[in-house]
Amino acid sequence: MTVKETIHSKLESSINPEMLEVIDESHKHAGHVGARPEGETHFHINMTASALNGKNRVARQRLVYKVLADELAGPVHALSLTLKGTDD
Repeated sequence: MTVKETIHSKLESSINPEMLEVIDESHKHAGHVGARPEGETHFHINMTASALNGKNRVARQRLVYKVLADELAGPVHALSLTLKGTDD
């Protein structure tokens, strides 16, 4: 399973989002610190989930970081997030 697939699977199973998009942006960072030639180091996540309702921006980010702790400690060098609740 690729890093992108792992991220998608973990977020799907733990947060059950209504909309989830995981974008590998590693190609934009070639040659930068933390980038690997094979990619899968820099990601952007667009997600809408009812589990994010009533949470502020920091609480939403912390939830995602907790779910992806292993990936952030290993292969993922950078992660940007666009997170929305279904009530936003």
